[in-house]
Amino acid sequence: MGVLAISLVRLLNVISFIIVIQCVLSWIPSIRMSKIYEALSIITDPIEEPIRQVQYRYVSLPIDFSPLIAILLIQLIQRLIFIIFW
Repeated sequence: MGVLAISLVRLLNVISFIIVIQCVLSWIPSIRMSKIYEALSIITDPIEEPIRQVQYRYVSLPIDFSPLIAILLIQLIQRLIFIIFW
């Protein structure tokens, strides 16, 4: 597997980890206004916002599943990279 493919897979792992960290931090109300949470939001919002728009259009649940769906999509992309470059 090429260096580019390995780098891309590792970058996707980091993004998944950042999404999980932001989800855990969102359970603590006082952290939502911190600079760390804002920095994580800058990274994750471009990934999660299109998923949220589709989710809210078709499902009216009070729970936001966009982080879970984003991680699942990232894992799917990683598997496709492994299939293509293996």
